[in-house]
Amino acid sequence: MPTTALLKRLFTVKEYYQMAESGIIANGERVELIRGEKIKMSPIGRRYAACVDRCNYAFATKLAGKVVIRIQNPLALDNTSEPEPDVMLLKYQDDFYESGHPQPSDVLLLIEVADSKIDGDRELKIPLYAEDGIIEVWLVDINSACIEVYRHPTTNGYQEIQKFYRGHNLSILAFPDVSITVDEILG
Repeated sequence: MPTTALLKRLFTVKEYYQMAESGIIANGERVELIRGEKIKMSPIGRRYAACVDRCNYAFATKLAGKVVIRIQNPLALDNTSEPEPDVMLLKYQDDFYESGHPQPSDVLLLIEVADSKIDGDRELKIPLYAEDGIIEVWLVDINSACIEVYRHPTTNGYQEIQKFYRGHNLSILAFPDVSITVDEILG
């Protein structure tokens, strides 16, 4: 029996916004555009929400006035991808990026928190962030109580990958003097 290639209809960022404006994407529907595909995001559970809030608190107390902290807001990558990372530390900008969504060069640290979608983040989002030159990504694996740190992007992925567990300290490439513990993030 011959194989038939399935043809996908991929969308641009402009078409994605048009779908939202016309109601094709329901108001409040949790989706993001990755490589032209509309990807449904997992519901926000209590452990996931608490972890995102802990990240926000830790960075706000340690980096107040030095960065813009964005929580689950768009990152403009290219014409076919506009993910909504859980946490981003961005270069400080007086207008808080009202003039346009941040670009990869604005990102000092990007964090994805995962409790049920860890493989999707590893296989889909992390390579995308590397291709677009995001200098540092943390993948917080709630179930394994681990933070995977990805640094030094190339078009083939990140050159440096480390895992940190409870009791370990981390620092951010952009702020090497700022120490964050895994326990501060995981609770």
